[in-house]
Formats: sequence, C-alpha cells, structure tokens
Amino acid sequence: MLITLLVASSIVFFVLEILPGDPAAVMLGINAEADTLAALRAELGLDRPVAVRYFAWLGDLVRGDLGISYTYDVPVSELIKERLILSFPLAILAITLSTLIAIPLGIIAASNHTRPLDFLVMIFSQLGIAIPNFWFALLLIIIFSVFLGVLPAGGFAGWDAGIVPALLSLLLPTIALALPQSAILTRVTRSSLLEVLKEDYIRTARAKGSSRRRTLWRHALRNAMIPVVTIMGLQFSFLLAGTIIIENVFYLPGIGRLIFQAIAQRDLIVVKNLVILLAGSVIIINFIVDMLYAVIDPRLRGEKNV
Repeated sequence: MLITLLVASSIVFFVLEILPGDPAAVMLGINAEADTLAALRAELGLDRPVAVRYFAWLGDLVRGDLGISYTYDVPVSELIKERLILSFPLAILAITLSTLIAIPLGIIAASNHTRPLDFLVMIFSQLGIAIPNFWFALLLIIIFSVFLGVLPAGGFAGWDAGIVPALLSLLLPTIALALPQSAILTRVTRSSLLEVLKEDYIRTARAKGSSRRRTLWRHALRNAMIPVVTIMGLQFSFLLAGTIIIENVFYLPGIGRLIFQAIAQRDLIVVKNLVILLAGSVIIINFIVDMLYAVIDPRLRGEKNV
C-alpha cells in the first residue's frame, strides 16, 4: 500500500508539474507585473526546485496539512470536508441502490439460464452499460423535473434543510449513477453464479436431496460473491471519485465538481491533494475488499486443520 501510494503521489505531482502555464500568472492575470508574479511565486513556493517541493508536499501530507487553495484562499481540508458531506452519501446511496437492483437480477438470470427471464435481464444489463450516464441523467431531469415536476432538476438543498429535502435532491443523481453500475454488477453476479453452479460440490448437494433453491442460496451464492464484492469495491471507488460529469449535470457541490473547478482554475494544490486522497481511498477500499474475502470464503483465512 505504501509503495503504491508513493508511486501514485510521484505520478500526480510530476505530471501536474509538466503542464503548461503558471499558476501565479493565472491567479494574477496576464497583465500582472513581473515583480508581483515573482513575489506570488515565492509565497506559493513555486520558485523552489521541483524535488524540494515534492518532498515538502509529501511531508505535509503525512502531517495532514493539505495546504491553502490558490483560488479560494482557504485550507484545502475545509474544501474537501464541505464537499465530502455530499459526495460520500451520494456514493453510498448509489452503491446501495445498485446492489439492491443487481444482486436479485443476477440471481434471477443465473437460476433461469437460457430462459426468457435470463434474456430480459441481459437486455437490461446491456442497455445499462451502453447508455451514457449523463444522457440518462438529462432524461431523468426532463421526465421527473420538467414534465412531472415532482423532483428538483439540480442543486442540493443541504442537510440543514432536513433529511427529506436533501435526499430528494440526491434521488435523480443516485439513479443516474446506479443504473450503469447495477448493469455491470448484474452481469458479474450472473456469470459468477453460473460458474459456481457447474462445480462438483453443487451436483453433490443436489444428489443428496438438497432443493435447487436451497443449493443456490446456501452453497452457490456465497461462493460466487468474491468477484461480486471485488466489483462493488471498485464501483464504490469510482462513485466517490468519478462523479464529475453527474455532479456538473445536476449542479451538485461535491468532490467531483470541486476537481473540475480546480482544474479549470489551475488550482494545483487542490488538484494534487484531491487526486492523491482519492487514490488513497481506492487503495484502502481494495484492502477492505481483500479482508472481506476471508469473511465470505473460510478457505482464505489460512486456518490449519487440527
């Protein structure tokens, strides 16, 4: 994990360093005086060698100091906290809805393999993968906000306004994010279950008189969950870090929109710290997924036979 984080931090830092443009010039404008630019560059530490700035940045990360935003002139940690209270619940809601849709559909498809229900589920999953989520988001806005007028088209009411208005603000973004993810998860669940159902111990359980339903739920499903949990972990990482388009479509002040604004304003300190924090979250989530493998499959716990 530490090696991966170190490699990711070096890539993030040095890739941003080679981008054209000067953050000080962006902040002050093209007509700024040379001495003013030099003073701002010194204040931001841009006049120091690249290697010195890199190790200084790593030291600040270890201490939890994310620096001050060039654009907003406030600590980056405060910006992240303000946006995370929207993005994290949105990711939780989306992955929950995706799972509630995908797992039952995957089980239905696998248990009705080559039957009409299987084909219907596969058509749904193929459409979910093929349709871009931003187009689906616009379609939801047109139907539920423009024509029906039952849900807000964008913006976030805030948790201070109450749990119901806040959740209503996140309902359409949640659906727009969950549909493509549920389509992928449905296919993975179906494929994993079909593979497990071909194993010898499944045939043995059926030969001993276990019903099809009991065999599916007691033996097959749990063993088929490892690849499903892997995909769920990757999807949650994506939903936490990759909602830039959806947050811009619905004008949500989340992490994704903050990254978009920081890139547009060349606020490099925000971009660097956000990207490395999101990379770290992906690594941690994958670590948690690895730990869940042992919970799902006792064979992976390394227990010795006595």
